[in-house]
Amino acid sequence: MLFGALEAGGTKMVCAIGNENGEIFEQISIPTDTPEITLTKIAAYFKKHPIEALGIGSFGPIDLNKTSPTYGFITTTPKLAWANCNLVGYFKKELCCPIGFDTDVNASALGEVTWGSAKGLNSSIYITVGTGIGVGVYQNGSLAHGMLHPEAGHILLAKHPEDSYKGKCPYHGTCLEGLASGPAIEERWGQKAINLISEMKVWQLEAYYLAQAIVNYILILSPKRIILGGGVMHQTQLFPLIRKQVKELLGGYIQTKELDDLDTYIVPAGLNDNQGIMGCLELARLSI
Repeated sequence: MLFGALEAGGTKMVCAIGNENGEIFEQISIPTDTPEITLTKIAAYFKKHPIEALGIGSFGPIDLNKTSPTYGFITTTPKLAWANCNLVGYFKKELCCPIGFDTDVNASALGEVTWGSAKGLNSSIYITVGTGIGVGVYQNGSLAHGMLHPEAGHILLAKHPEDSYKGKCPYHGTCLEGLASGPAIEERWGQKAINLISEMKVWQLEAYYLAQAIVNYILILSPKRIILGGGVMHQTQLFPLIRKQVKELLGGYIQTKELDDLDTYIVPAGLNDNQGIMGCLELARLSI
């Protein structure tokens, strides 16, 4: 079967054609402009292909409550042009096919569960660390939804005693995203992360915040595996630093076989940065 996949991001929209096996046949990127400009281009692309369904993983917040009158909308996003944008309604009208819809990071979590580093597990979380920080939660064999959807990139943390940075998040200042996202690293240190590879103090501080968040996720969600992706996590020196601090922060309180081997518990994304678009293919399949 031929499916469409749309990974809707704040700076670009990735569109792809693939199948139920996660195979991607072609992929394009469209800059995120106004909805009027961007959605027209996306619809034109998908109309060239006989897709059976479309899967959308979108930046948010979004409305995932199917009984809500605003189901399928991007809601209170700080990207004001996109606030209250009816994504699902637009593509249902334009493409006349079923639409699968979730957050971009939940789509990534689904991609990793279906084909990647969490394959075969009924419980895992996917954390993306890049321009923002998001957490996709997969529990008891399905993506976690509730009142809204997890916004675990904005949990509040204890600041490092030597960190005077005010935080990048316009809503919370020193939440996880405000302290550990790519823009936070750049603003705190005055350089992009890619230029700070050899600065160990940068990555020790980054690991301090990510480990603190991961310990909270372990204690609350009890995932069977934790996957870290996104641009910042291309700095692979972070993984051993994070694992070490997670172990110290847990203090031996929880005893499980997973935590006995943190090298296989806290792991990199496994799909060559295609976890989001592959997860969208699975969202499309599940919508039929």
